[in-house]
Amino acid sequence: MADTASMNVGLEVAAPADLAEYTRQVASRAKQAARQLAMATGGQKNDWLKRSAELIRERSKALIKVNEGDCTAAQAAGLSAALIDRLRLSEPRLEAIARGLEQIAELPEPVGEVFDSTVRPNGLLVTRVRVPLGVVFFVYESRPNVTVDAASLCVKSGNAVILRGGKEARLSNRALADLLIEALGITGLPRDAVQLVDTTDREAIGHFLKLHDQIDVAIPRGGRSLIERVAAEATMPVLKHFDGVCHVYVDAAADLAMAEAILINSKCQRPGVCNAAESLLVHRDVAARFLPQAGKSLRAKGVELRGCERTRAFIPEARPATEEDYRTEYLDLILSVKVVDSLAQAIDHIEIYGSHHTDTIVTNDLSAAREFTGRVDSAAVLVNASTRFNDGGEFGLGAEIGISTDRFHARGPCGLKELTSYKYVVHGTGQVRS
Repeated sequence: MADTASMNVGLEVAAPADLAEYTRQVASRAKQAARQLAMATGGQKNDWLKRSAELIRERSKALIKVNEGDCTAAQAAGLSAALIDRLRLSEPRLEAIARGLEQIAELPEPVGEVFDSTVRPNGLLVTRVRVPLGVVFFVYESRPNVTVDAASLCVKSGNAVILRGGKEARLSNRALADLLIEALGITGLPRDAVQLVDTTDREAIGHFLKLHDQIDVAIPRGGRSLIERVAAEATMPVLKHFDGVCHVYVDAAADLAMAEAILINSKCQRPGVCNAAESLLVHRDVAARFLPQAGKSLRAKGVELRGCERTRAFIPEARPATEEDYRTEYLDLILSVKVVDSLAQAIDHIEIYGSHHTDTIVTNDLSAAREFTGRVDSAAVLVNASTRFNDGGEFGLGAEIGISTDRFHARGPCGLKELTSYKYVVHGTGQVRS
């Protein structure tokens, strides 16, 4: 760990002389590891998860020291406070990562699960059995805890993973990946089941995306430009989400104290993450009672407000909102606000400006809640709860490799089951088809 901490912070890692060959070798090793991992027992994989958690706790001080190098470089590069917060590791965050590993170990083994079966009239027993996807190429930005989340979910679900993190977290990612690989060796699993790409050269991503014969699925997690690039260049299936333009809608029948608490949590708890609220919609019937107090509370938290004309009548300090503001994922302490005339108008606004990620309604009207959840076409739709709950850990998945806004093959937080496919296994007693 000391060697890692002493590396030159913030510098690019030179690309191998033959980048195409390097990426093919990494993918080939992953393919071999995936074949071995598919036959590993649940006990072996759980032992790896628990040993990894132990190593994180044992080496927490060294991990934090390495992470300080990344944070220092990020500050020097002018990254926002919210983005640096995404990057930072601390004792509580490392403990949460370790607990997450242990929680995943406690989840049922997905590989080999028979989740559907039927006996045909001719006596054939037809079953569907969960199997790993194979090799996952995971491209992500900023948050080093994602290194552990992705690796833990992939290995537990029987997949090998190639990790390509952002350069802003390269020291932290390297330290965490080395720890996970060490634990693979200790527990008898293939060390190449987890590989971290050694170069920060963006050309490497393009080379990996061509290797559909070795890589079974690509998962990008980061900004829109990264996800668009992966979706455009990938020769294998892509599991993705674009923006997290998440809404809190305060209905005419809302408990306003509850609405304020939900809004503050949705926007301010961690503004730099994809399930943080970016836009507030308020029914006109409660705007005069809700907006002045909510605006005051938001400004006390350092939130810059950008509102429509009716919003600014109640919160004069708010800046005029533009059309682009309502489409923007700020990932910062900025919130767009609009007063709407009806539930239907709120739903239409979300359809036009939202990203199908996470949207919540605050209401005591059951019919309004039912209409909202039925008509809002997002990966997660909540009633009287913070948008921040759209998270694999909070939904009982242990962790997530990402939150998909796709409809195929997975949607919402992607955990163990979303990292599997299935095959038909059929048992007969000598049947032949006539």
